[in-house]
Amino acid sequence: MFVVTVTYLKPLNEVDEYLASHREFLKLGYEMKLLLASGSQIPRTGGIILARGNDKKKLLDFLENDPFKVNGIASYEVVEFNPALFAPEMAELVK
Repeated sequence: MFVVTVTYLKPLNEVDEYLASHREFLKLGYEMKLLLASGSQIPRTGGIILARGNDKKKLLDFLENDPFKVNGIASYEVVEFNPALFAPEMAELVK
């Protein structure tokens, strides 16, 4: 599994210009069964994305096409982890 920390590099008015296209892009990740959850940080300095799998290159390649990345709006930190304990409802997601 992966936790992706998205950090905004531009002011929020510029972020907002690309937010709809960023969210449309993320929908592709959900359709691919790559993404599990995503949303804004509080305070709104970036976002968090939870992704499944163990292929970091696949995730990094996917993120390269994010409109936020393409347009220099945000940077990404990808942390891989192996969930040793998790709620029973998560069992199918951590495979």
